[in-house]
Amino acid sequence: MSGDSVLGLALAGAGLLATGVALGRCWAARGVRRSGPGLGTPVERATFHTLHTASLAAPPLRGGLTEDTARKAVRRLRPLLGTEALCLTDLDEVLAWDGPGAGHHLGVVMGKAAQPLASGRSLSVETDCAHPGCPLRWAVIAPLTGEDGVVGALVAYGSRESAVLVRAATEVARWVSVQLELAELDRSRTRLIEAEIKALRAQISPHFIFNSLAAIASFVRTDPERARELLLEFADFTRYSFRSHGEFTQLDDELRSIEQYLALAGARFGDRLTVTLQVAPEVLPVALPFLCLQPLVENAVKHGLGASERDCRITIAARDAGTEAVVTIEDNGVGMEPAVLRALLAGEGPASSGIGLCNVDERLRQVYGDAYGLVIETGVGAGMKVTVRVPKYRVGVHPSVAGPFPAG
Repeated sequence: MSGDSVLGLALAGAGLLATGVALGRCWAARGVRRSGPGLGTPVERATFHTLHTASLAAPPLRGGLTEDTARKAVRRLRPLLGTEALCLTDLDEVLAWDGPGAGHHLGVVMGKAAQPLASGRSLSVETDCAHPGCPLRWAVIAPLTGEDGVVGALVAYGSRESAVLVRAATEVARWVSVQLELAELDRSRTRLIEAEIKALRAQISPHFIFNSLAAIASFVRTDPERARELLLEFADFTRYSFRSHGEFTQLDDELRSIEQYLALAGARFGDRLTVTLQVAPEVLPVALPFLCLQPLVENAVKHGLGASERDCRITIAARDAGTEAVVTIEDNGVGMEPAVLRALLAGEGPASSGIGLCNVDERLRQVYGDAYGLVIETGVGAGMKVTVRVPKYRVGVHPSVAGPFPAG
């Protein structure tokens, strides 16, 4: 998790707790009873009630500020504040309203919200309502902010001016703002990962594609059946590598793509390439980042065959390690200096020296944390062993169904 995310969560918790305490004291002063005996003081019960209600409002807000998310969230936020009515706006219009008075108040909301939207400061105003039976006499307008500044407003309506309502509405607006900022972070993270996958696809060697097609062509007359099989392997490999949907895949799909890649490499190098697969069936359904293993295998082939005259042996093993799945890719190639490897992982070396190593390492750390970066053992002339560890289960990590080719 990034530092911004941690800071956002801390702000959310602090603001929400302050709101809960404030509302708890208010409800306690009014003699509001939220639970039966033995579950704490009225303030404590009200605070817990606040936290629970807010937890129900959070998921919609993590989708950003839209009519749909605002409509779902406002139903939870109004009971949280205990106001007669509540609405959420963006910079141009009211997105959602909960409570009475919408018929004659909706048209004037944006006019009254203009100053808070421009200044970024909360404002308490009279509604100037001419309807005698309408309970909406005061409004607290608190701006909602995102990474780029004010994005909307929370407007809480009450029957009278109240310092508690001003404080509570302001704190809830801050909490809503944190949820919206976290939603922006999620979208930024998704865009970053998508960009990294595109960069990784661009690194799939054009020479490999050319050489694969040349190898297939060499079998067209001498062994048409093998040429046909290799052509199907090539089609499946490219379809998987350039699919346009999902940042996660299953281990068995990634290994299948690797088998196709190795079949094409074997057609070119023949007996010089020997591959051993050792896979525990129980880890095959484990989800992991898309294209996080294939680049490591391509790197092993490149350093095992392309830079050496000797035969190349590659061992790929996937084993069960309790709560984790561990995949190792080992070759007997030329290896490299540890200092050169550190530079590659830091993004300081030429991409051709280590296809995708830096990219894969960064994506694993982004998804699972720094403890799950690549572990690489190597030395000049000693080959290379790359270890990938991924948790079997992680919230938000689940494979997606492959989509069609990306648009050209």
